Amino acid sequence: MIISKPPLRPCFHSPSLAAGPLRRHRHPHPHLANKPFSVAVAVAASPSDLLASVQSVASAASVLAFRLGAVEYALRAIPLGGYVGFPDDDPESGFAPDDPDLLRNRPVPDRLLVVSAGVIANLIFAFLIIYAQAVTVGVPVQALLSGVLVPDVVPGSAAARSGLLAGDVILAVPGAAPDPSVPALVDLIKSSPNKKVLLKVSRAGPAAGDKQQFLDLTVVPDTSVDGTGRIGVQLSPNYRATRVHPRNASEATVLAVREFRALGGAVLDGLRQTFLNFSQTAEKVSGPVAIIAVGAEVARSSADGLFQFAAIINLNLAAINLLPLPALDGGTLALILLEAARGGQKIPREIERRIMSSGILLVLMVSMFLIVRDTLNLDFIKQNM
Repeated sequence: MIISKPPLRPCFHSPSLAAGPLRRHRHPHPHLANKPFSVAVAVAASPSDLLASVQSVASAASVLAFRLGAVEYALRAIPLGGYVGFPDDDPESGFAPDDPDLLRNRPVPDRLLVVSAGVIANLIFAFLIIYAQAVTVGVPVQALLSGVLVPDVVPGSAAARSGLLAGDVILAVPGAAPDPSVPALVDLIKSSPNKKVLLKVSRAGPAAGDKQQFLDLTVVPDTSVDGTGRIGVQLSPNYRATRVHPRNASEATVLAVREFRALGGAVLDGLRQTFLNFSQTAEKVSGPVAIIAVGAEVARSSADGLFQFAAIINLNLAAINLLPLPALDGGTLALILLEAARGGQKIPREIERRIMSSGILLVLMVSMFLIVRDTLNLDFIKQNM
């Protein structure tokens, strides 16, 4: 349990996806923060006899607060973020610097558990969301069919002039495999500017129940600025979505685990692509304003989409928070592991403080930039500018 000592003024905090319990900075980062994190840190700290001074859900001014022993619990006005405060570096805390129950004096495994509690909470929360989806609305399952789907056709493009329509499925193309993939079709089109390309197309009937039509269309790719061919379409694998409803808790667990792994893999692949192609993907990085806007749109469209959106947000938070960067828990974990590799020799506090402070400043600057950019990109803002 948490040892009861004189009431404390909160000093350190562990904002979600922020610096962990090692800095005095008092501003959680709302674009990265989430309430399960602070709860998880408190739970992780309690069995280890770690001293905590404040457990706060949300940010800004306190709406409801009460004290149990030496710990203050608070519900704050703005429902973003949350933190657990530790008294490690507060000269007015009343604790000796070598107190064994201060976080910085605990063994490496204890500190790793507390700092990683937020990541673990995000992963658990994501799984519970997916499980809830499985037992309520079901889990979407996609079956890969033959051909390449054409979700969209640009008006006036080479594809539109050839008669290709959104919803068509390209079944075969001379010079490509019998069942062409998206990359193979893209490569063929790029290498054929101003050349005729024959497309064997499958098209659904205009009314439900109508027979499927099979057409031969000839498209002549336009020449792009770089000299390659383009026809003005969006291409994607030809998936058919179905919904699976589990018959019992065991099936629900199997479906949730499978979906959790699929979404987790997609999140990690997305982050990898972001870092490998940052110059092309930087504009797609979203802050809290854009995330809320997307969430509102998803909520209006479908319930299962909202489940998926919430799960992906938590998986993104977990993945980003593990990055070994200052101001993220991954940075704190890296410093703890470095200390362990040095045989327990602690990193000088001033160096550690400078590393974390620079990271916090960078996170705040990026946060403000994303908030301003995403706000200016909102539709109603654009309409009134």
